[in-house]
Amino acid sequence: MVDYYASQPAQFYQPGYDYTQQEEEWDREGLLDPMWEKQQKKTFTAWCNSHLRKAGTSIEVIEEDFRNGLKLMLLLEVISGEPLPRPDRGKMRFHKIANVNKAIEYIERKGVKLVSIGAEEIVDGNVKMTLGLIWTIILRFAIQDINVEEMSARDGLLLWCQRKTAPYNNVNVQNFHNSWKDGLAFCALIHRHRPDLLDYSQLHKGDPIHNLNLAFDIAEKHLDIPRMLDAEDLAFVARPDEKSIMTYVSAFYHAFRGHPEKGQIENRAKTPQPARLIQPPPPPERDWRKEVRFESMKRYMVNSHPDEKAVMTYVSCYYHYFSGMRQAEAAANRISRVLDFNRENEKMMQEYETMASDLLAWINRWLPWLSNRSTDDTLPVAKQRLEDYRNYRRHEKPPRVEQKAKLETLFNTLQTRLRLTGRPPFMPKEGHLVKDINAAWGRLEDSEKGFEEWLLSEIMRLERLEHLAEKFRRKCALHEEWSHGKEEALRSHDWKSSGLYQIKALRKRHEAFESDLGAHQDRVEQIAAIARELANLRYPGIAEVNARCQQICSQWDRLGQLSGQRRQTLEEAERVAERLDALYLDFAKRAAPFNNWMDGAREDLADMVIVHEMREIEELVAAHDQFKATLGDADREFSSIATIEQEIEHLVTSNGLDRSLLRNPYTDLHASEIRRKWAEVQQAVPRRDGQLQAELRRQQNNERLRELFAQKANNVGPWLERQIEQVLAIGMGGRGSLENAISQLNQLHQQSLGYKPNLDELERIHQEMQENFVFENRKSRYSMESLRVGWESLITSINKTVNECENQILTRDSKGITEEQLNEYKQSFNHFDKDRAGLDQEQLRAFLLSIGYPIRPGREGDGELSRVLSILDPNRMGRVPFEAILAFLTKENQDQDTVDQMVESFKILAAGKSFITADELRRELPSEQATYCMQRMAPSRDPQAPPGAFDYVTFSRALYGQ
Repeated sequence: MVDYYASQPAQFYQPGYDYTQQEEEWDREGLLDPMWEKQQKKTFTAWCNSHLRKAGTSIEVIEEDFRNGLKLMLLLEVISGEPLPRPDRGKMRFHKIANVNKAIEYIERKGVKLVSIGAEEIVDGNVKMTLGLIWTIILRFAIQDINVEEMSARDGLLLWCQRKTAPYNNVNVQNFHNSWKDGLAFCALIHRHRPDLLDYSQLHKGDPIHNLNLAFDIAEKHLDIPRMLDAEDLAFVARPDEKSIMTYVSAFYHAFRGHPEKGQIENRAKTPQPARLIQPPPPPERDWRKEVRFESMKRYMVNSHPDEKAVMTYVSCYYHYFSGMRQAEAAANRISRVLDFNRENEKMMQEYETMASDLLAWINRWLPWLSNRSTDDTLPVAKQRLEDYRNYRRHEKPPRVEQKAKLETLFNTLQTRLRLTGRPPFMPKEGHLVKDINAAWGRLEDSEKGFEEWLLSEIMRLERLEHLAEKFRRKCALHEEWSHGKEEALRSHDWKSSGLYQIKALRKRHEAFESDLGAHQDRVEQIAAIARELANLRYPGIAEVNARCQQICSQWDRLGQLSGQRRQTLEEAERVAERLDALYLDFAKRAAPFNNWMDGAREDLADMVIVHEMREIEELVAAHDQFKATLGDADREFSSIATIEQEIEHLVTSNGLDRSLLRNPYTDLHASEIRRKWAEVQQAVPRRDGQLQAELRRQQNNERLRELFAQKANNVGPWLERQIEQVLAIGMGGRGSLENAISQLNQLHQQSLGYKPNLDELERIHQEMQENFVFENRKSRYSMESLRVGWESLITSINKTVNECENQILTRDSKGITEEQLNEYKQSFNHFDKDRAGLDQEQLRAFLLSIGYPIRPGREGDGELSRVLSILDPNRMGRVPFEAILAFLTKENQDQDTVDQMVESFKILAAGKSFITADELRRELPSEQATYCMQRMAPSRDPQAPPGAFDYVTFSRALYGQ
């Protein structure tokens, strides 16, 4: 809760104290005396009504009218402009507590911590708690937003009052209680912004009631500030309530914030003002010379023995005259130098913003493309994306790497120039800081990582999908070819019109069919397994695949059912059948497995060869060799089947049987079909040999590429590491002058550019490997990605180190230190900066002692070290960079332009006046510099300034960011 204490020491003002924080419980209980309580109730009620009247309502008794919470929620909605949750309209106690709790929760969401203020106390009408809650609202919504020079709300408001009332006599605002008792401070605030409302010169410190009533009446009538205080409450109490006055004064601040103070100078000219406000300008510097009488001087000079004092007096006139000319010339040169420097800085800032915008736009254009890793593309689209990515790596990104390095160099150079001249650091617009650009670059690199590998794997996945889909279609075609007409044959009733021998033949044929049916079981299971794999791999045409697979499986089930039914029928008819044709049965049993074997062999021999390693192709070659080893047995089996067919034909011919009996009743296979398939197998074997040998040669070429890449990469990788180590060694210093270090770095840069063809050769080999789908290379510990990163790190390190050396040269030359001193400081700094992150407090102490800086032991030395740290590390980052230490060590020897020097230089050009005219600028400065000044200088507010005069003091401060 807020600080409701009754008394404080006289000097209670504490800069930086946050008055929006809640005080402890003991600070507010029992310490609010009745007089202050009455005054706060009156002030807070008036303040609340000034806002509630916007909603057409008001309060009379503050501790009663807020008990149900409705007007409290309405007050918060009016002052914040935000809607609150819907209030409970009941009249029960829990309804009131719920409404007050909604208001308290809204206040806490605004970042205000409430201690020991509960809804029950507000509902019970606790005066102190109610006043404390209202004071918290006033602090949050009326006082906390006051910001003057980044001070706290209370300190900023006090500083604003002090500045506004500083020119007025008898006004000395030091606090928010006794400084306001006589009413003159209120009148001064009104007169400062609205001099037409009262005549300050007619007021007297001895009449506080009149002064207070006058200020309150004018504020209420003309400024729309309600009368929150009574004159008697302020004038006749020992110490007025601070919170009441702060609340009332904050209304003045919001009423006058941004109010122009035009007419103030004219009104002050009409009314008596303190003598210290408007002082006559000092006479021109050279006016005194007009007092020298020319005739008197002439009389002395023609005398044969002129008076020595007279001559000295006259000669002194010349001295002062020409001295003034020299001063004016020096002042003009100083202004020109500063303005040229400032314009160059502005040009560098604009160049940085342009380059940053361009680089960020390029990153934002590529980032979504690299982040998109959807798997819905087709194989041609995926290959096109791979080609686009390679074009990005070769042509798009390298110029942007150089642009990023140039951007960082420009930013560091600009910050160094501003720091060396005492100007505030350059702050790019939001999102254009170096860390923002590095963060965006990091996101780009993260999106780029693994993109190429993912894309290649996606192409492999799509190719595998096409291969599986083609394999599925071939198996389905073979199965449909085999199953064609099977259902009709199983449903046939030909056995009813057949004789005994035909019935037996039909049964034997059916037994052969069932054998064939079992042999096709594996093929159907393979078709279903491929369909499941295609579904798991998200094949785009999975609907058609599933439909075809379902059709085959349904047909297979029907074949099984029909086969069982026909077997039972033939078994029933077998009881009357006695003749068994063993020869036909033997043919069917031999031909069916052999036919299935040939179908499988034909399918295997026609399969595509897709491998990625030598091991895989060697396994395929070994498997093919094993297959060829079985061809002898197959040939013998084929001879046996052909012999059976010849025996059947011989029996039919020799016995004079009907030619229709040549058709085997146990199988649909014909000897011609067996011969045809056997011929196809024999033709496919050498063709398969050629495919495997071609793939073997391709894999051998891939192996050669791996070895070639490993050989070159194992040379380039260590070279990059050695180059980076040399750059780091040069950056550590201790190897000659900074110019020599820059020369060495430039030589390294030229050597690196000369070595670039080796990296390009690796890129070519790497591309050829990728085109051949070579993804792994265990022969080298360097990948192409790591070599790219190493190359980029080398170029970036060289540029960064060169920039650091150039900045050190700029610092050395501008601060007047020798090369030996700079090397000594750098070597000592590197000695203690073990982790290369800057010096901490103990490392800084050791560093200063090592260079002879006086740091005594004990508390005195600790105090001196704390003072040095406050200069070197004002933001308490915990680490001190070398540039900050160098600036501190050479600060006393630094000869730089300051704001006071600029103001004094303009004052010399203006002949001592507080303003300067356009003619004086054109006369003393080059035309380009004079035009630059007149475009940026504000008009002078000095009452004695002629029209068109300029305010050079404000302009000089603006040049240095003040």
